[in-house]
Amino acid sequence: MRGRSATVQHFRWLSARQTSLSLIVFGYVEISLSHRPLRLVEALFGGTVRELAVGVALNLVLAAPALATDPVMATKAPPPAASTGYDWTGIYLGGNFGQALGGSRWSSTPGPDGALDFSNAYNFKTGDGSYLVGLQIGYDFMTASRWLFGLEADFAAPSFVGGNQTFSSLPIGMANYLERVEFSGNVLGRIGYAPSSGYFDHWLFYAMGGFAWTYDQFTRIQLAGVPAGGTAVPGTVENAFIKPRVGGAVGAGAEVALNSHWSAQLQYLFTDYGSRSVTFPAGAQRFTSNLELSQLRIGLNYRFGANDVDNLITKGPSPLDLDRFAFHGQTTFTEQYAAPFRSPYSGTNSLPPNSGREAWETTFTVGFRLWQGAELWIDPDILQGFGLGNTTGVAGFLNGVAAKVGSSPPYARIPRAFVRQTVDLGGDEQKVEGYQNQFAGLQTVNRLVFTIGKFAVSDVFDTNKYAHDPHKDFLNWAITDTGTFDFAGDSWGFTYGAAGEWYQGDWTVRGGLFTLSTMPNTTELDTTFSQFQWVGEVERRWELWSHPGKIAITGFLSRGRMGAFQDAVQLAQAIGMPADIAAVRQYRGRGGISMNAEQEVTSDFGVFMRAGASNGSIEPFDFTDIGRTIAAGFQLSGKRWNRPDDTFGLAGVINGITKVHQEFLNAGGLGIEIGDGMLPHPGLEQIIEAYYAFPVYKATVTLDYQFVANPAYNRDRGPVSVFGLRWYSEF
Repeated sequence: MRGRSATVQHFRWLSARQTSLSLIVFGYVEISLSHRPLRLVEALFGGTVRELAVGVALNLVLAAPALATDPVMATKAPPPAASTGYDWTGIYLGGNFGQALGGSRWSSTPGPDGALDFSNAYNFKTGDGSYLVGLQIGYDFMTASRWLFGLEADFAAPSFVGGNQTFSSLPIGMANYLERVEFSGNVLGRIGYAPSSGYFDHWLFYAMGGFAWTYDQFTRIQLAGVPAGGTAVPGTVENAFIKPRVGGAVGAGAEVALNSHWSAQLQYLFTDYGSRSVTFPAGAQRFTSNLELSQLRIGLNYRFGANDVDNLITKGPSPLDLDRFAFHGQTTFTEQYAAPFRSPYSGTNSLPPNSGREAWETTFTVGFRLWQGAELWIDPDILQGFGLGNTTGVAGFLNGVAAKVGSSPPYARIPRAFVRQTVDLGGDEQKVEGYQNQFAGLQTVNRLVFTIGKFAVSDVFDTNKYAHDPHKDFLNWAITDTGTFDFAGDSWGFTYGAAGEWYQGDWTVRGGLFTLSTMPNTTELDTTFSQFQWVGEVERRWELWSHPGKIAITGFLSRGRMGAFQDAVQLAQAIGMPADIAAVRQYRGRGGISMNAEQEVTSDFGVFMRAGASNGSIEPFDFTDIGRTIAAGFQLSGKRWNRPDDTFGLAGVINGITKVHQEFLNAGGLGIEIGDGMLPHPGLEQIIEAYYAFPVYKATVTLDYQFVANPAYNRDRGPVSVFGLRWYSEF
């Protein structure tokens, strides 16, 4: 008992001393299991897991140099034999994906007590669940005897790790209480052992412990009654955002080297974040809660030695392309500023003058070869930030990187999870480079390709070499995609469905069936396929004086609950209220057709063109408010001025809508992206975009400018100058 007490006191002394340390936290992702075994640790050693974790972490870090150079060990032990095992010493960077289980126990004053379950299954409609996507950075030192000591910092963005509970009592009426993790991380010390021979000579097994932190959201909603001493009426919502908690974490893991740089890991981590109190003034109530989570997470690390640091900065990590497994990634940051412009009035969906917004996205693409010609791809994603005007104000919106659903804290999504089957039909073989959602290898010119699962319709249809990826070329939605192509998708642009492609010589025929969202422009998908979309495309390729070109004709037909603009205008006139398209929705169809062409003129210069039209009497369902469009532009590499890795792009687009659509907006109606409250002087929306992209070490930096005349088809507002900066890197 005395020995146990001394150990506990030592841990508690270290816990108290840790407040003087200054640590920088980087990112990581997590998954979880039961945390009940950790109660045994507390029973054996006393104290709390947080105290134990702090002691473990600091002892490991402080003991590592001493153990590595212990003179007793050096004199008594013979010189170690040459090891054939993997050398784990060095810095590493990585990403991870995980699932979290656990919850929070809460009490309120005045009011009842309760418990929240943070374990949420994956919701196929919304894409939410208690999963996380994250990043980590660390350093490991391995001794001659193959004991390892390390320090790691991680950061995680959750999808929805949280819960809520409804309660009632006489003093407060009925209310709902919610907690959720906004983002979290750890700083962990670890000790492990790496076998030097046999089957496990490329494995590492370790225990870890250290500090844990999280920023959380707390929400109270008054549902019925008025609380004594408070002012909340039914419907009152009170939020407390980005509230910190600190605690401790302990766990264990295993890691295996895949090649000289890449390794894969599996970890279990238990975190105890301790108590946190929040007061809601309108509800006259104070809540105190604790939070414990178990996490199981899988990850990949890129490891490099001292001689690889320069290459990492200048060339970046090499992609992981194995025979049956591939791992790629990208990260994109954009900053945009809309200069002051004429704005005599504004509405709910108006672009604000003199405003700026940033958006950040990091995507990992993980691929598996299933059988001959079959691939499985899963793309975990971290998103953060907003588009200008919360991604509203211009029909041809200004930033394809920014999601319609903006958020200050980062959050996780799984936008793509699909299987692709390729059937070779003969002909010449083409080399395929490994890339995001694409294995390196060979494919025949003639082939069938089938894709099923969750992905973007624009992954398969309406592609263009010079204008299709807002991470690398143009930013404007109506330039990177045909504005009238109202492709199915949730608020992030992804949906469930299946597509088939038949490549034969210079021709390709494509077709697909996809589900729409439950309502126009919402975050939920109709997983019953009762609302759906057919897409068809015919593509013809050629060579003009040895320079490739193509043209594609794309058509779509959507079937779902949509409103007619004329019905909404008539209803608004009858009741004397702003036009409401949702009030006149019924099951109907809406279609459109578009053309997409590209032509390489010289090896460093290419041109493109897009044009389209759709049914302008019915509201668009999922993309944007454009009834007819024409766009054209070019892309020029910097070879001509001795900068072959630079790119200059210039394009223009003209968008229009029907007269009845204009009347709807003038009656106060709101569209997917636009709605100034009135539209007395409609006009064509005209946009010019120019960008210049150049490499900075491994990254590509882009300077972007867009000029918008008649934003949202409104001649009373604008013109608008939008300045942009984009930073992009990939492996």
